[in-house]
Amino acid sequence: MPYREKSNLLALAAMLIAYVPYFVVAAMAPVQTVVAPSLLLLTLFAAVSVARLLILGVGYLWFRIRTPEDVREPADERDRAINRRSTTVAYYVLMAGTLVAVAIMPVWFAGWTIVNAGLFAIVLAEIIRCIVAAVSYRRGWNG
Repeated sequence: MPYREKSNLLALAAMLIAYVPYFVVAAMAPVQTVVAPSLLLLTLFAAVSVARLLILGVGYLWFRIRTPEDVREPADERDRAINRRSTTVAYYVLMAGTLVAVAIMPVWFAGWTIVNAGLFAIVLAEIIRCIVAAVSYRRGWNG
């Protein structure tokens, strides 16, 4: 498996491991009507973000130790095409999620619910980017 594919799957796994539990907890938290931020949720989000970075750091270090020649290999045309395609799809997901979070949700919701919706849009877009790239690598898509 090429380094770019492995690093993409590592990024996907780190996002899922870190953020799925956070959004489950955030969805089960009582709805706040106050504009003040929920420091508990903010602290939890910071903690899972640090956990994600630690997972990525350990994974990239493992790749560098196990296959140093693959890590140094520059991206080829196929890698760049897959990156363009997955980033384009993720961009549309991010724009749709942001539109929902900032234009539609404030009509019915307030406070931390809208913040979590915006964070969810960002995380979902990155997860979609990783999934599209992983599928593209597995199916042999080359532009």
